Amino acid sequence: MALVVHKYGGTSMGSIDRIKNVARRVAKWHDAGYQVVVVPSAMAGETNRLIGLAREIMPEPDQRELDMVTSTGEQVSIGLLSMALLQLGKEAVSFTGWQVPVKTDTSHTKARIQSIDEARIRENLDKGKIVIIAGFQGISDAGNITTLGRGGSDTSAVAMAAALKAAECLIYTDVDGVYTTDPRVVTDAKRLKKITFEEMLEMASLGSKVLQTRSVELAGNYHVPTRVLSSLTDPDIPLEEESRSGTLITFEEENTDMEQTVISGIAFSRDEAKITVLGVPDRPGVAFQILGAIADANIEVDMIIQNQSVGGKTDFTFTVPRPDYNRAMDLLNNQVKAEVGATDIIGDAKVSKVSAIGIGMRSHVGVASRMFGTLFEEGINILMISTSEIKISVIIDEKYMELAVRALHKAFELEKM
Repeated sequence: MALVVHKYGGTSMGSIDRIKNVARRVAKWHDAGYQVVVVPSAMAGETNRLIGLAREIMPEPDQRELDMVTSTGEQVSIGLLSMALLQLGKEAVSFTGWQVPVKTDTSHTKARIQSIDEARIRENLDKGKIVIIAGFQGISDAGNITTLGRGGSDTSAVAMAAALKAAECLIYTDVDGVYTTDPRVVTDAKRLKKITFEEMLEMASLGSKVLQTRSVELAGNYHVPTRVLSSLTDPDIPLEEESRSGTLITFEEENTDMEQTVISGIAFSRDEAKITVLGVPDRPGVAFQILGAIADANIEVDMIIQNQSVGGKTDFTFTVPRPDYNRAMDLLNNQVKAEVGATDIIGDAKVSKVSAIGIGMRSHVGVASRMFGTLFEEGINILMISTSEIKISVIIDEKYMELAVRALHKAFELEKM
């Protein structure tokens, strides 16, 4: 009997009617002979509501206590879904992260999974039950409830699939797969039938909101077959049709179409900020002094550029998530500037990142020149450039972001995918 893991996002669980539809869909898979583990998110908007309540009490909430508050959203979801399945005559049982247990490190609000004890899950599956597990949460060795960060239910589901050696992890969301870019920006964006884990990881990390970055990384590392598909279709759709729908995230050697595809998608991120540390002494260890302090503040750094040294001085530029911009600037001005001997700290919180992604870059030339030429023709200035084997990213003024995405989507003929 094959085992599958279903993950349902907040929109999928957004109302009682939608929860009942999820229950019908899950029951259909169970009736077909599958062992089913379900990992639901909190109902749409619930996590934001809980964070808002916490901030009414404490503008900068204590991280441990914030985890106690926000983890309750998923607890409500699993209980309601279990009731909906029981109402359909299916045996179902729900567990919180700590009841499994899902063991994590101690980084509250951004914890990482260390291990999953699968014994209790398998015991109930072997009894013919559908097992529902709260996503987004776990428990540390200190016995404290932890959460995995926004979008953490994706990571929970993939980790569960890896631990249980599931045949597939199905990520049900409010879109019917992974697109060449956001259809809200480019109306003729196309749904991809397949995409490699490498490409999906780049798209997730570069702004695509379909899957959380850590979940894709985990799926790739543990070879978990993963499919993104819609939960908003008829829950009684034939299983054979549903199991082939959406977008399958696969491995390069399994995807025979990859040689024909140079670029698979255009990703973008609005929430970027650029910071430049000016007049830094060009000596060993300066980059560590700057970025080490940023890392200690739990602020993620993305693109990094260091200019050529002139007269023993250089400029150091990097990007951070826009919500962390003010905190990063305060840290640099109040602590790092004097320590490294910089002349000034300047920043721009009104930039965006646009990226062209495709595993075909490995075997095709001219991608960068086409991308830069397209932006030039649109009069868009490039502020920063970053490349890898399968992607090219640029930082541009945020007011040109949608124009850049549409122009690049057309230039690489992604509407013909």
